[in-house]
Amino acid sequence: MDGTTLHETAMRVAGELPAVTHTFPFGPEHDVFKVVGKIFLLTSHLSGQPIVTLKCEPAHAQALRQEFETITPGYHLNKKHWITIITGPGVTTNLVEELVLNAYLLVAENLPRAKRPLGLESLQRAREIVVQEDEQQG
Repeated sequence: MDGTTLHETAMRVAGELPAVTHTFPFGPEHDVFKVVGKIFLLTSHLSGQPIVTLKCEPAHAQALRQEFETITPGYHLNKKHWITIITGPGVTTNLVEELVLNAYLLVAENLPRAKRPLGLESLQRAREIVVQEDEQQG
């Protein structure tokens, strides 16, 4: 996966999720995706290289950083709750899609019940199915 594909994949998946807005609060070079006003994904460049920064559960973030050398603590964000991805070994379309969905659900599930997007339960079930399939294969 090259950097353009990294950005395109993350933005495509984020843009297809319910109640997502695509904004540029930090300037035109920083794509920011929010669910009901809460950021879950940013795309930008670091030293000319495309990066994707995502919200992530701390334990999952730590495991990802140990497994992938190109997944690092969130650039310019809380290092415990955010990760930054650059292209490299093991960074696949499926991984990026999964991490975008996880970031979205992490933020959406913590919204007040009345503000949660319609369709959230379907996405949660889809994630559970993917996790079960991964466990069966692994």
